[in-house]
Amino acid sequence: MTRKNQTLGEFIIENQTSFKYSSGELSRLINSIRLAAKVVNHEVNKAGLVDIIGAVGDTNIQGEDQQKLDVYANEKFIQTLTKRNIVCGIASEEEDDFISINSQDENNQNKYVVLIDPLDGSSNIDVNVSVGTIFSIYRRVTPVGTPVTLADFLQKGSQQVAAGYVVYGTSTMLVYTTGDGVNGFTLNPAIGSFYLSHPNMQFPEDGNIYSVNEGNYIHFPQGIKNYIKYCQQEEGDRPYTSRYIGSLVSDFHRNMIKGGIYLYPQSSKNPNGKLRLLYECNPMAFLAEQANGKSSDGFIRTLDVEPTELHQRVPFVCGSKNMVEKCEEFMRNSQ
Repeated sequence: MTRKNQTLGEFIIENQTSFKYSSGELSRLINSIRLAAKVVNHEVNKAGLVDIIGAVGDTNIQGEDQQKLDVYANEKFIQTLTKRNIVCGIASEEEDDFISINSQDENNQNKYVVLIDPLDGSSNIDVNVSVGTIFSIYRRVTPVGTPVTLADFLQKGSQQVAAGYVVYGTSTMLVYTTGDGVNGFTLNPAIGSFYLSHPNMQFPEDGNIYSVNEGNYIHFPQGIKNYIKYCQQEEGDRPYTSRYIGSLVSDFHRNMIKGGIYLYPQSSKNPNGKLRLLYECNPMAFLAEQANGKSSDGFIRTLDVEPTELHQRVPFVCGSKNMVEKCEEFMRNSQ
């Protein structure tokens, strides 16, 4: 049963049959993320008051400048997930390699790995634009009780058991799926609880928003260029509206509510694409499909892509089903 004003904890308990594994495990996993998100949200909201914004002088494995809040968020999520004794491994955008976690209880060997982008869009912090956290959860494939290996993380997106994001904006929302629809919960900061505010979230089949960094237009493949021109043509319900925040979580969230398409294609600058498959594209693709949307690299379904490395990059087209299919048509026709 789903009703508004349920807390996140109540919702998990009342909908436990939608998670094919132990409901207690799911509760501990989501509660770990919920707790860390509340701590990070507190820091995000006071970023202008303390020395938490700006770069720390280091770069992450992607070669990107690490923001102070990136590092803080990464530490908080790793600490919280580790202490809850539910995960056996964590992979993060901010870490070169995965982290293996030993179970603290021999009778309750941990079975899950979490892949996370602790603070997506963090370069926007300095200018007070929404940022977010993206997470992806899998059951391990190696034997329980042994250290995790890379194989536990290099699973197709179709094997995810849960995924979601937290958006830190005008309000803070946690949106997640366990493969039975998508639900959104909004934080009540006065009492520190997340309440069900957006039950059964769905992408409209059609939309009128396209989200892409058009500054890179010259570098895009011809199919994407043709699709962008299609979006801009004055015909029928077009031209579409261009909206691009530069934070995947924020752009995805808006498009899911209003209807739209998000594009981060390959380019001459980034021939494999720029977004990471395992902790950006796969969780968002899982959410999209569970919300009546679609996701691909322009040709292949995102959730069917075979991972080959932890920080693998892929092209990404995601959003309202009819819009994604139209973009794929332009890609096929330009080959």
